[in-house]
Amino acid sequence: MIHRYVFHNERLATIEEVRLSPGQAGLISGWGIFTTVRIFEGIPFAFERHWKRLERDANRTHIPFPFSAERVQEQLGEVLRANHVKEGCARIYAIYNQVGFWRSGEELPPTDLIIYSADLPSYSQQARLGLREQGRHAASPLAGVKVTSWLVNVWSLQEAQREGFDEVAMLNERGEVAECTAANIFCVKGGRVATPPLNSGCLEGITRGVLLEIGAAAGVPVEEKTLLPQDLYAADEVFISSTNRNLLPVSEIAGRKIGDGNTPVVERLEKVFEDYVRKYLNSHAASASKR
Repeated sequence: MIHRYVFHNERLATIEEVRLSPGQAGLISGWGIFTTVRIFEGIPFAFERHWKRLERDANRTHIPFPFSAERVQEQLGEVLRANHVKEGCARIYAIYNQVGFWRSGEELPPTDLIIYSADLPSYSQQARLGLREQGRHAASPLAGVKVTSWLVNVWSLQEAQREGFDEVAMLNERGEVAECTAANIFCVKGGRVATPPLNSGCLEGITRGVLLEIGAAAGVPVEEKTLLPQDLYAADEVFISSTNRNLLPVSEIAGRKIGDGNTPVVERLEKVFEDYVRKYLNSHAASASKR
């Protein structure tokens, strides 16, 4: 559940005070972008990576994006302080207002900026995944863009949870593994780690990007590779990554048990990722205290 204080355009307000209009065409049609940022010790982790992706996605979706990273980071800090968030997560939204026929004559900015925070959701120690065909369309011009048109994801997740799974691995139109509804997916075979390439239709996840950079130095090379469901079934280990989950081992996919229950490679990568996070927090602690 999101916290009480929200930043909307140029002001911090309570949820009850914030007004979103039915005349905001982007809100109604899902023409918007967002990112979810993990908060450690009051510090937005990897904010620079999130901002780079927001700018890229705004360009791809033609959303006016007149915001500066410095100012938005300050506004995010206001939200975190108002809601007393030390450990949690936050979302940054950009909603396109002035597009399409179904919009109002109100004086609205071209793009609404919305920032809010929440506690971390709870997850099991290991995930059980379903499998969904045609979950991603890799050939779409918006493949890999983190848009607010999120129905496919929440609907697929709900369907999987009704079947007793925690998440669901999404296949693209070629039958290749792309990602989960809100996480990237990795498989381990013979000590090597592979994750689907971006042309699978997957999101360029922040945690995914970090793992691709730091894995080799830790003796656990991570590479992009086209994966099929059979690759997951035959893997020694499978895990998913996301902002809110970091790395989470997978015990089962579509009723098939994965590996022997041991996850030494995942544990090694978790340690390396935790070290990376700690270095980031140490390097940003001084500047965060000034905001």
